[in-house]
Amino acid sequence: MPDVIFEEIACKSALNRVHAPGLPFRWTLNPYRGCQHACTYCFARGAHEFLGYDAGRDFETRIVVKVNAPEALRRDLARPGWRRERVAIGTACDPYQQAELKYGLTHRILRVLREFANPASITTKSPHVVRDADLLQALSAVAGVTVNFSIATLDEEVWKRIEPATARPRKRLEAMRLLSERGIQCGVLLAPVLPGLTDDPDDLRRVVEAAQEHGASYIHDNVLHLKPGTREWFMPFLREAYPHLSERYAAYYRGPYAPASYTLEVHRTIEALRHAYGLALPSEAQDATAGQLQLAM
Repeated sequence: MPDVIFEEIACKSALNRVHAPGLPFRWTLNPYRGCQHACTYCFARGAHEFLGYDAGRDFETRIVVKVNAPEALRRDLARPGWRRERVAIGTACDPYQQAELKYGLTHRILRVLREFANPASITTKSPHVVRDADLLQALSAVAGVTVNFSIATLDEEVWKRIEPATARPRKRLEAMRLLSERGIQCGVLLAPVLPGLTDDPDDLRRVVEAAQEHGASYIHDNVLHLKPGTREWFMPFLREAYPHLSERYAAYYRGPYAPASYTLEVHRTIEALRHAYGLALPSEAQDATAGQLQLAM
């Protein structure tokens, strides 16, 4: 990997309000912008262009670090009008990417959330999350926390190409088992589903089966979408690594999204697998946790 540049900045607020309908949260928090995981398909690539950087190598090697994010979060949560809503951490860039080993921002953010007994969710591809197992367990006891492990495939040949700087999927599953055994609610985001690469029904079943075996209580899926910034990076990769799929992707992705009929087919396949392995939807699992906390308080 090329050398990484860390650009340290101060933020006025740690929380970002989400106005998109249909999401199970209204507030997000991303301590880092850009991501060293270098996933070819990352939907957040285009956002790097707002900073004056490109969505390709700059996204992977110019990491913006919000060095005061924990302190800014403390101010946000202390405001009189704050209603202890769930905070979704890592919705754009992984909060446990390699930069976390240097800065520890996510760790400090969790400490603030525990201090204010504020519920949260985390999305990650990194087994480094287990370093915060004690803190996650403490937060889970007072406010509720869910950890979403993003796993697109268990096929190591495909994984190495589409997620070149991430931990092996099996390592993520092992981390999920450890957290689950500590009483921390975990699930798998089977995402993105890539047409012709990770959408074989047997491959999807293997991910769902492994998720259930490693302590997942829910599973969710999402089909690849290619918005500006991501598209310009992913399509050349596809033509080089999987040229036999180029024509199919050109037909599927005239716009950002795959055909609705294809997406519906994937959702139906995952829904059947979810029921077969006794897993819930993320919202159902989070609602159950919230109810348990209310009964305990």
